[in-house]
Amino acid sequence: MDTDQRGRCMIRVAVTGAAGRMGKTIIEALQQADDVSLSAAIVEPGSSLIGADAGELAGVGRLDVKLAGSLDDVASDFDLLIDFTTPEVTLQNLAFCAANGKKMVIGTTGLNESQKEELKQAAEKTALVFAPNMSVGVNLCFKLLEIAAKALGDDGGYDIEVIEAHHRHKVDAPSGTALRMGEVVADALGRDLKNCAVYGRQGQTGARPAKEIGFETIRAGDVVGDHTVLFATEGERIEITHKASSRMTFAKGAVRAAGWLGDKQTGLYDMQDVLGLH
Repeated sequence: MDTDQRGRCMIRVAVTGAAGRMGKTIIEALQQADDVSLSAAIVEPGSSLIGADAGELAGVGRLDVKLAGSLDDVASDFDLLIDFTTPEVTLQNLAFCAANGKKMVIGTTGLNESQKEELKQAAEKTALVFAPNMSVGVNLCFKLLEIAAKALGDDGGYDIEVIEAHHRHKVDAPSGTALRMGEVVADALGRDLKNCAVYGRQGQTGARPAKEIGFETIRAGDVVGDHTVLFATEGERIEITHKASSRMTFAKGAVRAAGWLGDKQTGLYDMQDVLGLH
């Protein structure tokens, strides 16, 4: 760790995918934080951007942090890695961090069950925060969904649908956030989402089974992220909605998680832990 001008410990943070939209936003968010600092930035091996200043690339001014092509090149320069990439890249980075005593904040979506199991195994060696959505508002919605589902009950006659929309470039569907919303509701109602989830409907589907949890996915334009959980019964509807208008909300959540991990040595945590909502 480094120290600032007042002698406070600063967590040295590396950002992978630093040339992407999310990477640039995280670099900007790091510049606004007090207890963390950007110390390394990684792009794809062979990129023409290697050697460029990460701050200038992100539009926040020169930071004297040069873009590197691999974690090996900056192994001694950071304490914690923030990773919003792809499942395959994240697992490669996870193996490096676990082997080298580096902490991680992971916002990558689309991980399957076996890949999530690898996170649990790595958490025995280092400290991780993994969340499908780093937004403070979304994580508050998770808590509200739990409360709503328990209050409405499994026999209350409420049909449940999860509707989500993202930009055209998003590659996984439904979104990790939508799936987590479904899991929160299912758990609160004593259901197994694997057995009651329905992903889209087409044709003569027949009457809706009472305990389905439906998912509808929209991919269009530059939508940053909209999520709604609908509880509908005869005579009324309840909607819990979160709409993100900027990637900065996710970046600030990731930076907050990085600061929270400062005194943790091992363990797998999520944003509910970071925000004290468990």
